[in-house]
Amino acid sequence: MFTSPRSSAPRRALAAAGTAAVLALTLAACGSGDSKDSSMPGMHHGSGSTASASASPSSTGRFNNADVTFAQQMIPHHQQAVEMAQLADGRASDQDVKDLAAAIEKAQDPEISTMRGWLKSWGKPGSSTASGMPGMHHGAGGTDMAGMMSDEHMTALKAAQGAAFDKMFAQMMIDHHEGAITMAEDERKSGRSADAKRLAGTVITNQTAEIAKMNRILDRL
Repeated sequence: MFTSPRSSAPRRALAAAGTAAVLALTLAACGSGDSKDSSMPGMHHGSGSTASASASPSSTGRFNNADVTFAQQMIPHHQQAVEMAQLADGRASDQDVKDLAAAIEKAQDPEISTMRGWLKSWGKPGSSTASGMPGMHHGAGGTDMAGMMSDEHMTALKAAQGAAFDKMFAQMMIDHHEGAITMAEDERKSGRSADAKRLAGTVITNQTAEIAKMNRILDRL
């Protein structure tokens, strides 16, 4: 049977209204489901999930025992180098020695802060001094930190003046730097943290150059 467009219009209107009603009920059901998800344990939306995705590498376990050892030992190692560098003020007479001491302090102080930050983010203990760490002592016979000066060496350096200080400082700092390079090479070989391995590379590059400079100073003193 033929149906005119005019007689089918009411039917189309009713069908459209029914479809709209079903759609509205479906959307309402979806809306109520979303609100339930937000109250369920472990379900979070928005900034919470974004913050988790942007967590720093240091807080997500991307380190190993070699990284921890490197930071824990290099901190007091750097601290002693800074202490030695600070002794140059008022004792050193050679300008190159003075400049080198200033450069060492400027470079290693920030590195100490950086490594302390790593240990904190890793949840590992640190120490402000070598003597404050279990098993850590200055000098040979009680330390795993290559190149550390003994208390006797530090006392002798404090007592020196002028050319005698310049020569002693250069000789001692060469040994100290060689120890730091050994520690940094171990980190580059065994560490996992990209930041720690990058710092180890910086230590190797900078301190190798400073050793060459100190050898030139010794040649003319």
